[in-house]
Amino acid sequence: MEEALTRAGSPLAPLWLSVPSDVNHLPAKIWASGVTRSAAGELAVSGIGVAELAREFGTPAYIVSEDDFRARARAFLTAFNDAFAPLCGGVDVYYAGKSFLCIEVAKWAIEEGLRLDTCSGGELALAARAGIEGSKLGLHGNNKSDAELVRALDMGVGRIVVDSLQELKRLGELARERGIRAPVLLRLTPGVHAETHEFIATAHEDQKFGLSLASVQGRESAAATAVAFALQDAGVELLGVHSHIGSQIFSPDGFALAAQRLLAFIAEMRKVHGVSLKELDLGGGYGIAYTEVDDPQDPKDVAAAMARVVADSCIQLGIDVPRISIEPGRAIVGSSTFTLYEVGTLKTNYVEHGSGTFPRRYVSVDGGMSDNPRPVLYGADYSATLASRSSSAEPALTRVVGSHCESGDIVVRDAYLPADLARADLLAVPGTGAYCWVLSSNYNYTPRPPVVAVTRGHARLIVRGETEDDLFRRDVWG
Repeated sequence: MEEALTRAGSPLAPLWLSVPSDVNHLPAKIWASGVTRSAAGELAVSGIGVAELAREFGTPAYIVSEDDFRARARAFLTAFNDAFAPLCGGVDVYYAGKSFLCIEVAKWAIEEGLRLDTCSGGELALAARAGIEGSKLGLHGNNKSDAELVRALDMGVGRIVVDSLQELKRLGELARERGIRAPVLLRLTPGVHAETHEFIATAHEDQKFGLSLASVQGRESAAATAVAFALQDAGVELLGVHSHIGSQIFSPDGFALAAQRLLAFIAEMRKVHGVSLKELDLGGGYGIAYTEVDDPQDPKDVAAAMARVVADSCIQLGIDVPRISIEPGRAIVGSSTFTLYEVGTLKTNYVEHGSGTFPRRYVSVDGGMSDNPRPVLYGADYSATLASRSSSAEPALTRVVGSHCESGDIVVRDAYLPADLARADLLAVPGTGAYCWVLSSNYNYTPRPPVVAVTRGHARLIVRGETEDDLFRRDVWG
């Protein structure tokens, strides 16, 4: 028996998901600035309607508000400079390119006064093609190849974040062969457990990143051993230390605790070696709103809280405040982007729950895990809205799924969408700027979608969508 949904909602829905009073509402914290509905109810970004975008660029497509990206970049730079300028003269903000990177976006970051954090030889190559000078680049990675280290040295990269003692030794040798000194930050694991998914928490002890601060069975920590080695290696210029506690973090408490532990380590190294490490990178991981219950903090509030902790800790430890750097990625690009899909097959399944049976509607779109693998990787939640028109229909509990041959191919696990949603409607999923395009794939031989930048009433391709010819270009046969 078909059961109509009431305003009380479906028993199948998660407890955090509320029934919207207006299915056409666009929560400001989830969407990019400049995304609105027209008088006719169509979703628009910077005045351009999604129907026009779909006609010109096809679906699925990533739609990026360039204005929103630039505004968020400026907000981080301004907030952290205002908070830290009285303490250490300012900050260096590195855009975490791993979240979303193409040549055009790299240029936006640099034009807004940011630097660029890279994690591979390919990302370094992209930075070079974007014309970014090496001094504005950083290189991360837990398993950098000799070729990547050499490329970084030859490009004059401003800092190489070293992840192990073995890498430190190799880097020193490569630098000495070139008659130069490699600028190094040591990535440390301060043992801070951020409130995030296990797969994206990166500062606890039992994981692949960094040098531990912990002493085991009376032996000095791996971090202390690395500092001692770096200080005596003529091929290494030890700039300071680095920490990254995880991703999608809303509270500044984890950053504060990491800062306290790293500053205490800097003070200890000054006592042992008589050397003051001049730089402290507190990483990134600032969260964004994917759903109604996510509550990201304003960069001003995060910066102010972190500045207080750093200032107080340095006073207590009797050390100068080091130059601070941060690495926001998701918090800049995540909310700037939505993915535009076309609705295909719709069906309603009936699910036993408690003492009853309740409907859950499945809406298939022309994309899925190939353009957004985050839901299947670690259960990431997203929101969705009917984009091609407004609706006065009642909200129905909906699961938005992709077109791939996998039962786990889920785009939005739970959302209330209008009951009159139909084939060929356009659907928009916000918050897809970070870790969607960069993790996209050709699963089921699916071409990757285009990336479309919109600014001031103008839309342009910044990454073209793949064609079937692209899919076969690397095949070797005959």
